[in-house]
Amino acid sequence: MSTKASYTPEEWNLIRKAPLTAGLVVVAASPSGPLGMIKESFAIGKLIGETKVQGGSNELVDALVADLATAEGRQQAQPSEMRGMSPESIKSHALEACRQVAALLDRKAPPVEAEGFKRWLLGVSTRVADAAKEGGFLGFGGTRVSEQETAALKEIAAALGVTPGADALAPSGGTRER
Repeated sequence: MSTKASYTPEEWNLIRKAPLTAGLVVVAASPSGPLGMIKESFAIGKLIGETKVQGGSNELVDALVADLATAEGRQQAQPSEMRGMSPESIKSHALEACRQVAALLDRKAPPVEAEGFKRWLLGVSTRVADAAKEGGFLGFGGTRVSEQETAALKEIAAALGVTPGADALAPSGGTRER
């Protein structure tokens, strides 16, 4: 079992930023316009809220969600170092951060807990990809998950060192089964 106390402040900050960072890989891969970006950002918050209510499946995820429930935790979770970067730079920086989180977890967390946390992060990214339609015009047409987002999900899975389930990477024209 690992908790916030198991990590240095710098390590915990990397973990604290991980959900937003993983989501940014998808956002940067296929920008959805202002409304789409809002929906994608809300998807992260919604999943964190759902995780808080459900809780219990992974103590490290629970510790992170509890930390993000505080104003200080939310403030420190912002990946402010990426402000002003191009989408490609954001994607590259965010993927590197995912690799760093994965390596940290592999070193310090029990294997089952590390795997669960990494899968949860991939779930965050999948939720972001599924939050807004890509393409189309004025909300008509388009697809739920673009090819660029599907490729980004594969890159996130590789960076985290997890094998995604088929449902996590399947583009769909509607909603995905959960």
